[in-house]
Amino acid sequence: MNNVPLIMFLAFVGLTLLITFWAAKKNTGASAYFAAGRSITGWQNGLAVAGDYMSAASFLGISGMIYVAGYDGFMYSVGFLVAYITVLLIVAEPLRNAGKYTMADLLAYRLKPRPVRALASLSTLVVSTFYMIAQMVGAGAIIKQLIGVSFEPAVVGVGVLMLVYVVFGGMLATTWVQIVKALLLMVGAVMLSYLVLKFHHFSFTEFFNSVAHADYGGTETPKNLMEPGLKFGVAVAGPWGPIDLISLCLGLVLGTAGLPHILVRFYTVPDAKTARSSVVWAMAIIGAFYIMTTLFGFGAATIIKKALLTSDGKMDANLVAPVLAQVLGGEFFFAFISAVAFATILAVVAGLTMSASASFAHDFYSNVIHHGKENRPGKEIRVARITAFVVGAVSIFLAIKLQDVNVAFLVGLAFSVAASANLPVIVMSVFWKRFNTTGAVAGLAVGLVASIVLILLSPSGIYGKEGAPFPLSNPGIVSIPIGFLAAWLGTIFSARDSEGEAKFAELKVRAHTGLGAEKATSH
Repeated sequence: MNNVPLIMFLAFVGLTLLITFWAAKKNTGASAYFAAGRSITGWQNGLAVAGDYMSAASFLGISGMIYVAGYDGFMYSVGFLVAYITVLLIVAEPLRNAGKYTMADLLAYRLKPRPVRALASLSTLVVSTFYMIAQMVGAGAIIKQLIGVSFEPAVVGVGVLMLVYVVFGGMLATTWVQIVKALLLMVGAVMLSYLVLKFHHFSFTEFFNSVAHADYGGTETPKNLMEPGLKFGVAVAGPWGPIDLISLCLGLVLGTAGLPHILVRFYTVPDAKTARSSVVWAMAIIGAFYIMTTLFGFGAATIIKKALLTSDGKMDANLVAPVLAQVLGGEFFFAFISAVAFATILAVVAGLTMSASASFAHDFYSNVIHHGKENRPGKEIRVARITAFVVGAVSIFLAIKLQDVNVAFLVGLAFSVAASANLPVIVMSVFWKRFNTTGAVAGLAVGLVASIVLILLSPSGIYGKEGAPFPLSNPGIVSIPIGFLAAWLGTIFSARDSEGEAKFAELKVRAHTGLGAEKATSH
């Protein structure tokens, strides 16, 4: 066991438990538990959004992808960043002004609430669970590699800490854990980028010349990482490679605006202006971070020998950032980056659990089962806490059972469902007067099923690369249009909803001006 990373892990856990203890004393009422009392400022929420978004896949996966695939790996960074333009221009303001705690609040504003909330809750649980399993599988593997704790106890430990944050601290604790994590991650990324540039004598010319002739420490034939096609090129991925790249970018750019754990962040701020401000802060932070992933992703190819990432004959590119930190900064910096990776996973799974439990308690329990009638005070919070335990237990169990599954498969499924099911109904609900409940149900159901089926049939799915009936690893280019088409067809082939159309003008005014927004949250 490596004691230095373990000590740093424990220090971070201690800090976050203190935050949870502080937040637990402030959790008085549903608004405090589900939305942090709507007290989070723009810069704070921007940091929290960034902390929620910059997952282990971002910090470890993308740097490893750039290390292996160069320019093609960099496309992941571009997709993740550009996604926030969609969030800023389409989702953030209407969601904050028309909703209360969950994505379904916006949809139920002018549609029949029970069927819409039921399917929105199902979609939220699917996205959150699969995204969470991916994070926890990654957590187990990383903690096993970095500090020597075996996979199962590592996953259980992450799950237990996640439940402590959510059950006792609610959204306030989750928010501050994400803020602390984002700050630590940015400090680590800046330091690592500085050391990479120092290695290349602070010369970008020398840096990019090295990247253009990367030889991985002399272990293989040099290759130009600045040249496209190392992952998605026809020579590597076959004739469908370029289409798969377009499909990936579509999924990332549109999927982010439908991710439940990102959307619920906009309910923690007092108004829509602050929601917009928080997106701008998030874009600045995330943009700076993804620029730095290129530095230590590309730089690692000229500094790290592949042998340092190889064990049992297999290379784990996910360890690029920690190993690079060890090579350039020594054991202490390696421990710090390892602790940051651990913090990254904890913050993201806490956000996912929070969104899943809030959706089930608020949408399904209160509004589907109990028809939106008032329950006993605190009942909704108790249901959310019970849901968090169930979701946490299921995620721990599935992560242990699926520890050998392709993590990219699970993340792809989450983004695909978000882009194909959630986004079409959000966009049409806000911008199309004719849109009705049938269209919303059709869009959610068909988008959900289409994305799951296409991922299962893809090269990442159950048939593997050789026998996959569907040739694309990223189904967005097919499943997203299917989701929009289903929502459109469901609307035009069903009776007009005069009541819903009458409420459209009210929704439009409220969504874009915020007039009456706080009053509307009790609709």
